[in-house]
Amino acid sequence: MTSPAKYRVGIVGCGAISRNHLEAFAAIPEATVVAVCDVDADRARATASQWGIEHAYGSVEELLAAGIDIVSVCTPHPTHEEVVLAAAAAGAHVLCEKPIAIDLASAERMVAACDAAGVRLGVFFQRRFWPAAQRLRAAVDDGTIGRPILGHASVILHRDPSYYSAAAWRGTWATDGGGVLMTQAIHYIDLLQWLMGEVVEVHGHIATFTHSIEVEDTAAAVIRFASGAIATLSATTAATPSLGVSIRITGETGATAELSEFPEGADGRVTLFARGGTIESEPVQPAGVDPNVDLATINGQLIPHHTAQIRDFVSALSANDGEGREPAITGPDATAALRILLAVYESSRTGRPVTFSREDALA
Repeated sequence: MTSPAKYRVGIVGCGAISRNHLEAFAAIPEATVVAVCDVDADRARATASQWGIEHAYGSVEELLAAGIDIVSVCTPHPTHEEVVLAAAAAGAHVLCEKPIAIDLASAERMVAACDAAGVRLGVFFQRRFWPAAQRLRAAVDDGTIGRPILGHASVILHRDPSYYSAAAWRGTWATDGGGVLMTQAIHYIDLLQWLMGEVVEVHGHIATFTHSIEVEDTAAAVIRFASGAIATLSATTAATPSLGVSIRITGETGATAELSEFPEGADGRVTLFARGGTIESEPVQPAGVDPNVDLATINGQLIPHHTAQIRDFVSALSANDGEGREPAITGPDATAALRILLAVYESSRTGRPVTFSREDALA
């Protein structure tokens, strides 16, 4: 006989990304999904029926009353705070989809509430769990690349107009919080700051060229780090076809490494590693690969990395003989990525660079 799962999980929000959470938790014996909820109660019931889940609710309050240990948040960006604060008040640990919030004050309240309640808060940046991303981080840490001095993140993606029209909350400041930076590039902003360190200044511009949306479909920025390193960021959803994503880091040893994701949603690959007199490289965009993939395919290919992050989170809760540890990606980590992209918005609005205080960088 198998032993019962240790952690009871509730998933809030039964939209497209909830599939990743449902499949990931199904692969982790230490946790089991016992309830789902959605503002559309019929959708919650349909999800519960499809996945063999015991309870379906129309509100977070009902879900939490079922005795939940971990809440997985899959709701639209501006609603994250309400769910996280309710979960913390109920003593439940929280895993939240990115972005943590659409403004800094909200993110900081979420982090503070979880700290005060003594519960863990993790935020999904599952691309950190790519083996290729781990390899780059190791090359920084072990001195192969050494302290980064120059970086670049290129996020050149395609979205059909139907991507925005199919969901009313997409493409507006009030319900999406931003465009390509908030929804797509935030993953790579997180990777850039994870590899290069804390950010102290951002100077950027945003524009909307192709899509009929309120928010930006194109952005560029120069980012300065506390170490003195500098990086550039370019991002768009207006490309046809998509060129995918590349992140390139040059370190103080002179070595350079590049991490690429093509097509979008595929596992990251190290497509360039140059050190000493050697250059190892492979095509960023291999021939014969369809460059434009739909959202369901992108999400589906990320399920193994959602699983890796959830497994780390569950492990963190029971580490050190039950005392726990911080998960690999915390609320403050996610707040740092949010602060960078919001600084691009502010800099574009004012025409001036945004400088972070030391307290901001370490918050």
